[in-house]
Amino acid sequence: MRCIDVEWIRDLEDEPFRLVSAIGDDHFETRQIELFRNGKIGFTSEESHTENARLGIVEVPSREEINSDKKFQGKSTSKQEF
Repeated sequence: MRCIDVEWIRDLEDEPFRLVSAIGDDHFETRQIELFRNGKIGFTSEESHTENARLGIVEVPSREEINSDKKFQGKSTSKQEF
């Protein structure tokens, strides 16, 4: 399992600006936290989720691939920090 912390560079109040994800060996999310500029927090896992949060339906790309798009700035994080 790996964990990533990705800033989504945009100024929308009702959309997440930061996504923290736990990713399984199959490259799919197993858990995710969504942080919003208005203070709202979303959470999703294989067992439960908040109102609109859902796990991704495609494999999560590598951190290098994520960072190749200027709208995203990702870094690795530990399971403890997650």
